[in-house]
Amino acid sequence: MIVIHGGHFSSLDGFYEEVSKVLMRDTDWKVGTLDGFDDILYGGFGVFENKEEIEIIWKESQKSQEDLGLKATQEFYENKIKQGKPFNRELIQQKLNDLTEGKGQTLFEILVEIIESHTNITLTLS
Repeated sequence: MIVIHGGHFSSLDGFYEEVSKVLMRDTDWKVGTLDGFDDILYGGFGVFENKEEIEIIWKESQKSQEDLGLKATQEFYENKIKQGKPFNRELIQQKLNDLTEGKGQTLFEILVEIIESHTNITLTLS
C-alpha cells in the first residue's frame, strides 16, 4: 500500500515531491512532469515492480482536488503558453479554453486519470 498525503502539498510541484518521496524512495530520479508521473506508475524502478498489484491511497484528496483545481490548472496552461517551445501552444490554448468552458480536466482529474489508467493499481480517494 502506498499513501499519497494531500496534506503534504498544495501545488503540482509539491505533488511531484510527495510522489517522488513515496514512489521513488532510495533513487536519484525525481518526478517532475505528468509524463514522468505516468512513467513511474509502470513500476520496475522505485518501490514496486513492473505490473505488481498495488493500492494507492490518496489521503486528504478533497484538499488536493481544490489545490489542483481550476485556478492551478489555468496557471499551469498559461505558463506553458508563455513558455512556448517545446509546447504546442495551440493545443494548450484549446485545453485552456475547454477548461474555462467547463469541458476540460483539472490537474487533479488528470492525475487521477493517469493513476486509473494503470490496471494493476487500485486508487482510493479518502
